[in-house]
Amino acid sequence: MLEVALVHRPRYDDWSWPKGKLDPGEDWITAAARETHEETGLQVRLGRPLPEARYLLLTKSGEPGEKVVRYWASTVIGGTGVLENEIDAVEWLDVVEANLRLDYAHDREQLRALVRAHGDDALETWPLVIVRHAKALPRSDWKGDDRERPLVVRGRERADALIPVLAAYGITRVLTSPSVRCLDTVSPYAVWSGTEPRLRKGLSEEGHEAAPDKAVQHLEAALERGEPAAICSHGPVIMPLLTALTERLDLTGESSVETLEHFVEARDEKLVKGEALVCHVAGVGAQARIVAVERHLP
Repeated sequence: MLEVALVHRPRYDDWSWPKGKLDPGEDWITAAARETHEETGLQVRLGRPLPEARYLLLTKSGEPGEKVVRYWASTVIGGTGVLENEIDAVEWLDVVEANLRLDYAHDREQLRALVRAHGDDALETWPLVIVRHAKALPRSDWKGDDRERPLVVRGRERADALIPVLAAYGITRVLTSPSVRCLDTVSPYAVWSGTEPRLRKGLSEEGHEAAPDKAVQHLEAALERGEPAAICSHGPVIMPLLTALTERLDLTGESSVETLEHFVEARDEKLVKGEALVCHVAGVGAQARIVAVERHLP
């Protein structure tokens, strides 16, 4: 049975979804995971995005303004459940009771989306993140072995910025080309999370040239495993990975047009350097299908 968690705010005496405000410079997904933890005491792994809410309110200056709230389905992966902030109660409810308990009509749109996805067996997902290595020193400026070509300052900054992105999706497995520019793109997250990066020659440019099918084999193994994973590689190798994933797109769901648009844009660009393309996958192995896609650009 599908159950959802609602929170009660004594300040407003209302029941709603966990939510909050972005800290300066904070990404939406980072804020979503952080605020959920702060309001419920539970650590979550973000899943597929849900419909956003937009409504009018008065700004501090007294002028009308539009508030935008973004939501994700999520799975509890830890936490104590101890409440510390402005929430005084968290309750897990079935969808009928949740529909009655929610105080705001705009909150019911996310509930309806959850119910539809659950009915389509597309709510329980795991993330497969394809990462293109961050900005590296140009080949023309490097005289050594190309496999040792390092990231530039901007590239290292992007590598650090990927930590909260991958953390929000609960990545526990990291596969990467052994080339320094790829390894250094995902190493900050690996160190932060205590995850050992798994080096795969087939994800390198040289390995792909020698064995063109190997990269897709690594991808298929990840789909078979079904563990939250990130795969970091190079532009020329990204394309066959995305081509293989195209066949996994589920274009039957309500958000299929948006999913297709995001995926095609990313594929046509072979991902921007430092981009993380999040594929929300339902099922594993031959049954694995991508039900939602998110782009996280540098």
